[in-house]
Amino acid sequence: MIDLHTHTIFSDGELIPAELARRAAVLGYRALAMTDHGDGSNLDLVIPRICRVARALGEAFGLSIIPGIELTHIPPAQIADAVTEARRQGARIVVLHGETIVEPVAPGTNRAGIEAGIDILSHPGLITAEEVQLAVEKGVCLEITTRKGHSLCNGHVARTALAAGAKLVVNNDAHAPGDLLSLDMARKVALGAGMSAEQFEQARRNSEQLVANALRD
Repeated sequence: MIDLHTHTIFSDGELIPAELARRAAVLGYRALAMTDHGDGSNLDLVIPRICRVARALGEAFGLSIIPGIELTHIPPAQIADAVTEARRQGARIVVLHGETIVEPVAPGTNRAGIEAGIDILSHPGLITAEEVQLAVEKGVCLEITTRKGHSLCNGHVARTALAAGAKLVVNNDAHAPGDLLSLDMARKVALGAGMSAEQFEQARRNSEQLVANALRD
């Protein structure tokens, strides 16, 4: 299992990085991105601290730990600058908090993030066909999420993305120990969203490629 969207106590998660890494390792995870919520106020606080411990934790527990960020509720006009700053601070995976229908995310967030070259657009809600096509052109992955609430639009996201040939990934958006789901449960969520078994395996390969890119850069 690979999860490229998780949270620690540096935002609204329950676990310090070491415990999150250890719990993921015990569950058989091969890679984990720590992507706490961030905006212009805390990128320089959160990302360097995850960078400081990522390699050592990964080596100790036998999995790849990737420093990242989930840019969250940033005004669309400021997203491009935030992406640039996040990468400058050391984020190897940049996730953007998409236009989920269960939070008041500013309209235009999905498009601004895709245009800015994020890696993953998380829970993008009722994303439009035009935005999905832009994601195809930019190589941005769209997220199928196992998180309650945000998952309400999984069917729409999967259907629209697959019709356009967009890349999908399946993430937990883990905030607590119980959010780290098994590979079997992640597969069931993907099938429930209308994906086939092969499409789920392709999503897993997309995650593997993101991990490879993050470790190579």
